[in-house]
Amino acid sequence: MADESLDATTIIHAPAEVIFAVLADPTKHAAIDGTGWVREPLESKPLTAAGQVFRMAMYHPNHPEGNYRVANQVQVFDPAKAISWEPGQEAEDGDLTFGGWVWRYDLTPTGPSETRVTLSYDWSAVPDVLRRHIGFPPFPVEHLGNSLDHLAGLVTL
Repeated sequence: MADESLDATTIIHAPAEVIFAVLADPTKHAAIDGTGWVREPLESKPLTAAGQVFRMAMYHPNHPEGNYRVANQVQVFDPAKAISWEPGQEAEDGDLTFGGWVWRYDLTPTGPSETRVTLSYDWSAVPDVLRRHIGFPPFPVEHLGNSLDHLAGLVTL
């Protein structure tokens, strides 16, 4: 089977704690996003723990409705080291379903004000029916590098 993840790594000239604080703030996610799909948070509460759900307004020209919403569930929350979430959908009754893809940032300090940041997108848990419908990965790897560049711009002002 082919690779089922993409990743990109860069060095950002900022402490890991500062970078993590931006990643844990959903109000910053549209500015970080390298695909251009993330529009705005639907709530502004900071991320604080695994299991937390945060919702985002999205747009994709190939989505049946164009504009749509996702409910992301935090999978990993390890301050200044790693954060990840799995996007999903929320039914009108509040039930959540997830597609099996995960966004993850890993932070490794390389100096007092320098951090190696790896962004990965893993779709290894996506069921076949969604793979046939969506096609994975749904974007080129360059979008991950774009996200890391945007993140660097937010924390190294």
